[in-house]
Amino acid sequence: MVKFSKGMWHATPDTIIRWATESVKAEALPESIRTVASSRAINHRGDTLNNPTLTITASSPSDDILLLSSYHWKAQRSTAIGPRFELYPDGLPERVNPVTTAKTDDLLTLTTGELTTSINIRPKSFNVDFKAGNKLLTKLGWRSIGYVQKGTDAHPNTELVDPDKGERWFTYQLQLGVGEKIYGLGERFGPFIKNGQTVELWHEDGGTSSELAYKNIPFYLSSAGYGIFIPTSAFVSYEIQSERTTRVNISVPGEALSMYLIYGPTPKDILSKYTLLTGRPALVPAWTFGLWLSTSFTTNYDEATVDSFLAGMKKREIPVGVFHYDCFWMRGFHWCDFEFDPLYFPDAKKQLKSLKDRGIKICVWINSYIAQESKIFDEGVEGGYFVKRPDGGVWQYDAWQAGMAFVDFTNPAACKWYQSKLADLVDLGVDVFKTDFGERIPTGNVVYHDGSDPELMHNYYTQLYNKTTFEILEKKLGPNNAALFARSATAGGQRFPVHWGGDPMSTYEAMAETLRGGLSLGLCGFGYWAHDIGGFEGKPDPGLFKRWIAFGCMSSHSRLHGSGSFRAPWLLDESGQADRVLRHWVNFKLSIMPYLYEAAIKAHTHGHPMMRPMFAEFPEDPITWHLDTQYMLGDNVLVAPVFNDEGDVEFYVPKGKWYGLLDHKIREGPGYFKEKHDFFSMPVLLRPGSAVLMGNRVDIAEYDWEDGASLMVNPLPGKTIKVNIPDWKKQGEIKSTVEVDYQDGQVSLKGAKTGILIVDVLKRSQ
Repeated sequence: MVKFSKGMWHATPDTIIRWATESVKAEALPESIRTVASSRAINHRGDTLNNPTLTITASSPSDDILLLSSYHWKAQRSTAIGPRFELYPDGLPERVNPVTTAKTDDLLTLTTGELTTSINIRPKSFNVDFKAGNKLLTKLGWRSIGYVQKGTDAHPNTELVDPDKGERWFTYQLQLGVGEKIYGLGERFGPFIKNGQTVELWHEDGGTSSELAYKNIPFYLSSAGYGIFIPTSAFVSYEIQSERTTRVNISVPGEALSMYLIYGPTPKDILSKYTLLTGRPALVPAWTFGLWLSTSFTTNYDEATVDSFLAGMKKREIPVGVFHYDCFWMRGFHWCDFEFDPLYFPDAKKQLKSLKDRGIKICVWINSYIAQESKIFDEGVEGGYFVKRPDGGVWQYDAWQAGMAFVDFTNPAACKWYQSKLADLVDLGVDVFKTDFGERIPTGNVVYHDGSDPELMHNYYTQLYNKTTFEILEKKLGPNNAALFARSATAGGQRFPVHWGGDPMSTYEAMAETLRGGLSLGLCGFGYWAHDIGGFEGKPDPGLFKRWIAFGCMSSHSRLHGSGSFRAPWLLDESGQADRVLRHWVNFKLSIMPYLYEAAIKAHTHGHPMMRPMFAEFPEDPITWHLDTQYMLGDNVLVAPVFNDEGDVEFYVPKGKWYGLLDHKIREGPGYFKEKHDFFSMPVLLRPGSAVLMGNRVDIAEYDWEDGASLMVNPLPGKTIKVNIPDWKKQGEIKSTVEVDYQDGQVSLKGAKTGILIVDVLKRSQ
């Protein structure tokens, strides 16, 4: 925990905080405002001595986005070197409104779109307000911008040998309004609402059952209509009403701190603007929405075993879209040498071709660590492709693979070398890479090729790892045909999908925490997300496995994977029911591919995650801000997983008549419902005033989505419903658009291809 205060009045022991107290210099430039604030009030000329200052600048890169930057000492190394996030990777959007600035005797102001920042420059009155129109969003008020010294004697006459002795931190302490709630900060598995928590952003491989996270994203979304992004890959600490009960305290080590404040006003508006800043998700190919079947981790998977699983799935009419080979496709102690273990793959090319001839895509596990027994280790040493020590030697480690080194992705030559190994696998038949790990990145005695700060690289390394891998797939397969299955990520990582939720236990509690993690990640701009159906650690009992199947198939991406046991359904449920349950849910998912792919396109074009919390669609309904055991899949489908063997589920529906796509029943909201569902059902409800196009195929993801389709319409009087039908062959282009009108109790359709069946679900449910 990074806490600097003890109550309202005092700092913690051995801590000195230099708060921005009074503006001593202020200027309004054409597109920015700047003030220098003293850390003590100025009562007379002598107070300008021994008085450290904090410099604060406000500017705006685009409409409704403000950048606030502050520093104590200007010329420190920590403020001058990288790595840095790549912002606006697709270019700055064209402004609708110019930035305006002004200075009066009392205030410095900057306005961008609907957002205005005001800095109080009156004596002893330092304060920064952030407003949308006349509404105060948040502020940095009394003692809210501070430079912190810990473990130092700050007397000016005794520290000439080492003026930087001890720890140095910079902190912003943003006001929280009454009832304001905070969300996001990456894939976090604890309480969905972050108020009352200490959240520390530092990548670690900690599973899903703790406060540690694989995907730490320095962005949070507020129920008050704004988001906060801290553009640093450094360790960041958030005390969210956990130090000061009316504040979010944000602290980073060093001499400077910046933040972007992004005004919405709606959650989807905030995400659209945030993903313009950090990048939108690439559009994943349609085949990725099929079922992924894995070998699991420590199991044996020779050709006979793999074929037996695929034959078993075919016999049970369970369609498989992707087959994944986990770590042991390579020999132990050799990860990664990118060579199939000849013991299990005597003719790897032939074996992969056999899968591809059956229409199955192929995924293989990789990481960015090269063991010293790897055939390519010496290549990496000789080429200078690994992270080094200060003495010029390679930084090596034994925890995972013996003597492993870390690929230095700050070295362009190392990136090309690494990509050449992956390109050979693509040529062999591999379609997608599972980019595992990326969290265990060293910080001590480390030298990077480009001189990057090792502390900053710890969280950022995964961005370069995933980007390098994704770009070679794009080069080999073409735009919108590339996909990863990535575990670690930071801000901007959404550009290189898909991401999955790491290692959960095989329990209902882990299933629920997994959902919380996915919803939190989606609120950081990650459009697509998956998890290990049934849990990773342990062997799920039949009831849990079947409930997790339903949840997994109603996630954007669906994968069967485990640790020490296979996830073939007949091995986990001797009754055979799990076979039928899996077939049922995979079939249903493939039947709604037109709807899912349109949601995927919106994730790509607008930054709206496919899986999103209820409040993202219904921010006006105060109940939705508390819900974390249900979600919206796309704009129009509500999903409420069942978290127990008995089939009991309690869920909430907002206003209107919601239609059950599986049970054909109406639930009229607003209100809570308690129901019991068997393993073949759960609440999957169609929103009032919307429609879902259901295709006529349940065996593959890529087919003619118009041919023989049914349009399930949940009409509202007087509302025209527009349904786009995408074309997966043309990488997400809209093939056709239909419009549905509802007048005098009758549904009519315009623009539809002949043969689409119109189903009025309100009449069907009667």
